[in-house]
Amino acid sequence: MRLPAAVSLFLLVLPVATWAGEPVDAAQGVIQGQIAAFLHDDAKAAYSFASPAIRGKFPTEDAFFDMVRKGYAPVYRPGNFAFGRSRVIGDTVVQEVLISGPDGKDWTALYQLVKLPDGSYKINGVHIVRAAPGPEI
Repeated sequence: MRLPAAVSLFLLVLPVATWAGEPVDAAQGVIQGQIAAFLHDDAKAAYSFASPAIRGKFPTEDAFFDMVRKGYAPVYRPGNFAFGRSRVIGDTVVQEVLISGPDGKDWTALYQLVKLPDGSYKINGVHIVRAAPGPEI
């Protein structure tokens, strides 16, 4: 039995399209997990989402947690957050996260996640910038 050309093309494209979303889905799950850990003051869980490079800079859970608490307040205690744009470059995912910080100000966090040899993704860095206010409504 021959399948129509359109069905054959759909079946060929479907696995690729599904696969393309997996790194982004995995990265967003890691980010959500770490933010949940921060909100519950769970240093051990938050640290588990850090890449080996970050763990090298902050060799203990407490050192890592203190760094985040002091330097990344919008990530440590977000009011609300939503995922923005994402980009996959090889084994790296860059994910934009729009955050309402504890001070009520809007922030944009750019997360960089790397894929480890076991296939998991870990956070390798976060760059936070103050979001420009949108137009008044």
